[in-house]
Amino acid sequence: MNYRLEDLRYLMARLRDPQHGCPWDLEQDFASIVPHTLEEAYEVADAIGQEDFAQLADELGDLLFQVVYYAQLAEEAGYFDWPRIVDGITRKLVRRHPHVFPDGNLHTPAGSIAPLAADQVKARWEEIKAEERAAKAERPEQLSLLDDVPQALPALSRAQKLQKRAARAGFDWPDTQGVLDKLAEELAEVRAAVASDDQAAVAAEVGDLLFSVVNLARHLSVDAETALRSGNAKFERRFRYIEQHLPAGKRQLAEATLAELDALWEQAKQQGL
Repeated sequence: MNYRLEDLRYLMARLRDPQHGCPWDLEQDFASIVPHTLEEAYEVADAIGQEDFAQLADELGDLLFQVVYYAQLAEEAGYFDWPRIVDGITRKLVRRHPHVFPDGNLHTPAGSIAPLAADQVKARWEEIKAEERAAKAERPEQLSLLDDVPQALPALSRAQKLQKRAARAGFDWPDTQGVLDKLAEELAEVRAAVASDDQAAVAAEVGDLLFSVVNLARHLSVDAETALRSGNAKFERRFRYIEQHLPAGKRQLAEATLAELDALWEQAKQQGL
């Protein structure tokens, strides 16, 4: 017999039982498990990137447990319960898919409305999200397109999301060449900051340069976070190759010359690593 979602929720309640639960789990709160949630989300992304679908099933289970954990904490505090979570996300997705549920009813028979093109679906999705943001705002006149871009997103992902939001309002370069020119400008400003020996200016200009690189990725339809993860993996493969192929008689990288290390790096590239 396979366990069900209700069994997982029961397990969570047992772990949080004040008298007979797990001491570690009883010490946790919303803030303390956030790092675990982020870690589990990255492990899901890593399993997908490696196309390890057996591992993905395990990682999705770990991520689901994080959701169940938050729900348990919220129910204990009287904030909301599990049915509120399920009802909320279901209502939201029905509302955001009028092309699938034209009358706002989850059980509307399929095929009762003409299908929309993907770009039309995306446009309508953004319109509905904008309406939702306006409805939530205490003072609509101060509403910003950037209001609900999460602060906790990884910096590259957040930069790309901020830029996409601004672009919808027309605040964007008309073509890739404008972004490349801006990138060159930012690099020149980094060079000037380095020459001035002003570390605060260097940090600020490097931040601007990274933001411009993300902008370039967006204009080229590249997800910046995914691209950097791929770059990290490539560097790791090539660096490991260097470690495993050090010149004879040299045990550590520090014992090899830069020219020798660079030659090994080129070998790794030639082997497709």
